[in-house]
Amino acid sequence: MSLTALYPEPMDIAAGFFLGFLAWVFVRVIVMGIYTVDQNERAVKTIFGRAERMPGDKTTLDDPLSQYLREEERGRYVYPQVVVIPPGGPYFKLPWERIHKVSIATSTVNMALDPEQPTANEGGTKLEAVTKDQLNTGLTGQIRYRIAEQNLYAYIFGIKYPFAHVMGYFVSILRQRIANFEARPAVQQEGFPSAEMTGVSINDLRKNLRDLNHYMEMECRSAAARYGVVFESSLITGIDPPQEVESALAAINTAHNQVSSDISLAQAGADQKIVQSKRAVEIETLKAQAEVEPLKLLAAELNRLYESGADVLEAYLKTIRLRLYDKAKSVYTEVR
Repeated sequence: MSLTALYPEPMDIAAGFFLGFLAWVFVRVIVMGIYTVDQNERAVKTIFGRAERMPGDKTTLDDPLSQYLREEERGRYVYPQVVVIPPGGPYFKLPWERIHKVSIATSTVNMALDPEQPTANEGGTKLEAVTKDQLNTGLTGQIRYRIAEQNLYAYIFGIKYPFAHVMGYFVSILRQRIANFEARPAVQQEGFPSAEMTGVSINDLRKNLRDLNHYMEMECRSAAARYGVVFESSLITGIDPPQEVESALAAINTAHNQVSSDISLAQAGADQKIVQSKRAVEIETLKAQAEVEPLKLLAAELNRLYESGADVLEAYLKTIRLRLYDKAKSVYTEVR
């Protein structure tokens, strides 16, 4: 075997290194630099770790989503508006650029889910909260959310664990509302006691679930400007009291339902009597009008006859007397 076969020429070694470098550049720059974005995704590009900004250094305060922030919060939640890469492709990026993709599809999760401790809240099925009368109650329901396309910077770069942070924000608002919830005063008719039972917080919560869900939606409108997450809806479906008060609460509800039924029956009876009285008054009024109307017509006719002349009125009276004589069986006359 010759030495040339054992030890390649320097030119061959350089050519091999060059071809290898070209192959690495092709794979690293061309092949790995091509990417696409799905229909339910949006992407943000970072160049040397810095997100690509919108022209003019616009911030989230320039976007309508910040209108729900309180005045003292507007200075804390200020994020730059970044260039959002829409779905499609293929796109190209350089090796020092990085693409961050997020899904903007609407997701539904259990409101009791704890992303950091999946076993908490009875395995993410029931959330505990304390009512205003110190009852530890369980809440079940779902929330629908999606990532805000107008504030991707807050979601991708502003928070380390955004979903866990946003769930904690939602739960804190819900527990605060449960602890201070008071039902609106019932409309009361004059002379009748109210048929609504107040003072039992669990009953108030169960009867006002729609108001509670609406309150949560209103309070969470600022989450898009805070954390880049939009709460589309909150659906609290169940409020379960502790087992030790379940029987007592059932007895209270039974008594309340009985009282409400009695009050409703009394109100219905009173309303019926009032309607009957009104009808009776209308009937008697119509009867009186029917009796008075001929007298009015007769008075008007006599007045017209009197205006026509005294002789006309005298002739009319004689005619009336003759008719009465025909109908009378006996007639009594005054003897002068």
